[in-house]
Amino acid sequence: MLDSYHLQVLERSMDAASMRHRAITNNLANINTPYFKSQQVIFEEYLQDELNGVIGKQNLEAYRTSERHIPFKNSGGFAMPQFVSNPSAYVQNNGNNVDMDAESAELAKNQIWYNGLTQLTAGSFQKLRSVIEGGGK
Repeated sequence: MLDSYHLQVLERSMDAASMRHRAITNNLANINTPYFKSQQVIFEEYLQDELNGVIGKQNLEAYRTSERHIPFKNSGGFAMPQFVSNPSAYVQNNGNNVDMDAESAELAKNQIWYNGLTQLTAGSFQKLRSVIEGGGK
């Protein structure tokens, strides 16, 4: 139950948000460094591909001896967050491509996203706790 696919997706999403926070703060810390190239984290597109079945098509169906058995799949290809250089950033005269306003907006957006993920995760564990304790009795 604790190894559910739902919790794995939440965990990887939180990892991506954490990585994105590190990338943004690193970009902001190097805003005046000549020839510094900003980085971003790509994850959501990979996750969407995984959820749509584009990633991990080599998954095998479980063998069922009866139609009454619950069907399940082995989820093979997991979308993982990755650092990439920021290709759409405007390069300044000193060769640096960090945009303070864009990075600050991304930082705020990422913080809201992370807070939402933590609430979803806490809700999942609260439901588990409720089931373990016997529900409404």
